[in-house]
Amino acid sequence: MDESVDYAIAAQAFHWFNPQQAQSEFIRILKPGGWLVLLWNSRRLESTQFLRDYEALLQRYGTDYKEIRHNTTTDHLLSLELPNRPFEHRSFYNEQLFDFEALTGRLLSSSYVPTANDANFKQMLEALKEIFDRENRAGYVRLEYDTKG
Repeated sequence: MDESVDYAIAAQAFHWFNPQQAQSEFIRILKPGGWLVLLWNSRRLESTQFLRDYEALLQRYGTDYKEIRHNTTTDHLLSLELPNRPFEHRSFYNEQLFDFEALTGRLLSSSYVPTANDANFKQMLEALKEIFDRENRAGYVRLEYDTKG
C-alpha cells in the first residue's frame, strides 16, 4: 500500500537489491517523514592475525569472493536517493566469538566458498582448522566488524 510504512529496514541484505527498483519501492511505501534504515556488517580484515589469515583463506578458496568483496553496500547507497530525507551514516564496533564448529558453520554459510562437492572443499576446511588451532584463545576466535548503517 502506498505511503503506509513508518520504517523500511534491511539488515545485511541490501547488497542483493537492485538499487533503482529498491529506491522506487522505498519511496512508494514510506509515509511522509518515514525512515529507511539499512544495516550491514563490514568484517575487519587486518586488525588481528586471525582476521588476516581468515581473509587470506577467503582470497585463496573463495569461488567468487574477490568479485563479491568489491561489490560493497556503500556503492549501492551512493546511488540511492530518497527525496526530502536526509542521509545519516553511523558505524560502531561489533564482534562475534566462534568455537571451531561455529566458525565452520559461519564460513560454510557464505555464498562465495566451495561446496562439499568441490575439489577445494576439504583443503579449505583443513586450512581453516590450522588457522583456528594457531589463533584461538581459550577455544574461541573473534570476528570483528564495523556495523554500519
